[in-house]
Amino acid sequence: MTTVEAENPGTFGAIKIAPSILSADFGELAQAIEQVRPEADWLHVDVMDGHFVPNISLGPPVVASIRKHTNLYLDCHLMISDPGSYLEAFARAGAQGVTVHAEVEGIAPVLAEARALGLRVGLAANPDTEFSAVEEHLESIDLLLCMTVFPGFGGQSFIADVLPKIRQAADAIIQRDLAVEIEVDGGIDRSTAGLVVEAGANVLVAGSAIFGADDPVGAAAEIREAAQAGAVLER
Repeated sequence: MTTVEAENPGTFGAIKIAPSILSADFGELAQAIEQVRPEADWLHVDVMDGHFVPNISLGPPVVASIRKHTNLYLDCHLMISDPGSYLEAFARAGAQGVTVHAEVEGIAPVLAEARALGLRVGLAANPDTEFSAVEEHLESIDLLLCMTVFPGFGGQSFIADVLPKIRQAADAIIQRDLAVEIEVDGGIDRSTAGLVVEAGANVLVAGSAIFGADDPVGAAAEIREAAQAGAVLER
C-alpha cells in the first residue's frame, strides 16, 4: 500500500479534536483510526523513550504505517530525551508536526532543525514547568502544548492548576500577534474541554475519553460540542 496524501493542519485557531492513539487498540489500529475519522481533525501520536518519561511507546515505523492508512494530520508528541536525533526519521515517516519538550536541554537548535525539515514546530511544557520556560521560544513555534497531566501514561486526571498558564500563554500570543495554536493533553473529556478552550486553547488531545468509550466517535463529538461551548465563553 502506498502512502496517502496528507491533509494540512486546517484553519488556524479553529477548534480541533486530536484523538490520541496511545489509548487505541494497537491490534486494530487502522480500524480504530477510521472509526474516529468523522470527528478527528488531527491524530495525536505519543512517542516515549522510557527515559524522558517512564514508559515506552511507538516510533517512526509505526508513524509510517499509520500514514499508509490515513490522510489525517499527524501530530507527533516526542517525549524523548534526544528529539533532535529523530526529527528526520519522523519527517520521512509522514509526520507533519512534531512537538518537543521545553524541559530538554538545548531545545532551540532542535526547533530550528524541525523547521528546516519542513515540519510544523511544537513546544510542550509539563504541568510544573513555568510559562517563562517557553515564552522565549514563542516566535519559533507553531504550537504550544500545555500538558494537563504529567506525561507517560494515559487515563490520568486533569490538573486544573495548568489553566492559568494556558491563559498566560494565550495573552502573550495575542499581545505579540503570533500564529501559535495552543494544544492541551491530559484528562480532556466533555467535562474539561470547555474549561481549556475558555482559557485559550483550541487543539484538544483526548485518548481514553475517546478510544475507551463504547462509542468513540460519539465521545469525540461530545468533546467538540463542549469545546465549542467553551469558545462562546472565551475570555
